[in-house]
Amino acid sequence: MERSEVMELVRSHLAEELDLDPTRINEDSRFREDFDADSLDLYELVMELEDRYGISVSEQEAGEIETVKDAVDFVLVKADS
Repeated sequence: MERSEVMELVRSHLAEELDLDPTRINEDSRFREDFDADSLDLYELVMELEDRYGISVSEQEAGEIETVKDAVDFVLVKADS
């Protein structure tokens, strides 16, 4: 699995769910501060990642995902385990 593939999935999910311009979404983007995402938005992203990549994310792990980079890195580590 490639980083760019995971990044594109996260970008397209956020753009659709939060009605954002995809060009605004980069690895340094913070979900809450930059996109005003709430806990439901983040939960839906986590569910999408779990379904798409067959990984499991605990509540504690989900709480540590604050940026797009965190989400992408998490998927890459979990999917390789």
